[in-house]
Amino acid sequence: MAGVQWHYVLKFIITGDAAVGKSSLLVRLTDQRFLANPDPTLGVEFGSKLITIPEENKIVKLQCWDTAGTESFRSITRSYYRGAAGCLLVYDVTNRQSFLNARSWLADVREHADPHLTCILVGNKIDLCSDESSSAAAGKRKREVSTEEAELWAQEEGLLFVEASAKSGENVEAAFERATRNILDKVHRGVFDDERSPGVKLSKPSGNGIALDESQPRSGCCS
Repeated sequence: MAGVQWHYVLKFIITGDAAVGKSSLLVRLTDQRFLANPDPTLGVEFGSKLITIPEENKIVKLQCWDTAGTESFRSITRSYYRGAAGCLLVYDVTNRQSFLNARSWLADVREHADPHLTCILVGNKIDLCSDESSSAAAGKRKREVSTEEAELWAQEEGLLFVEASAKSGENVEAAFERATRNILDKVHRGVFDDERSPGVKLSKPSGNGIALDESQPRSGCCS
């Protein structure tokens, strides 16, 4: 793979209620650090990450759009759903309402995004759950959404599923990698056409290496 920068560029969106940790998940992925007190996302924020899929012998660039979780920005963030190949649908395992609201976010994504989009349900903030029956542990909260309930709903909706912690980094990169593998499988099966699907771009040969087709802007709305 000498001279290869990346083979595919995949567009991801991160959606869910405000304060479930979407921005912290993105910063953990891109910068390998924990964003303890992030400012509320106004509209969208962008981050990118190169990951390697060894069994595919492929380098993939993830272009991730972190969308605001407040109703006032919903009409704006919907425009970023268009053309996405992957979606992280995030809820807080210590906040049941954020899990219930995931149904509305999923309906939005399915209405505005590519019909073949790969969606992974991510239960964030597992680091906050106390393993003890009492809530005496400092800084711990009671889990309000069981792993079994969330996994069952994900299966019913045809979603991938993982629980993660932006604070510790547990399963953060794994969530993106699972979704990426699923997208690449769809590419191989012809579900995604890299020439016509805006969320999946195949890098074009340039000289002795492979370079990104720079027609897609790094900021602003992706359609």
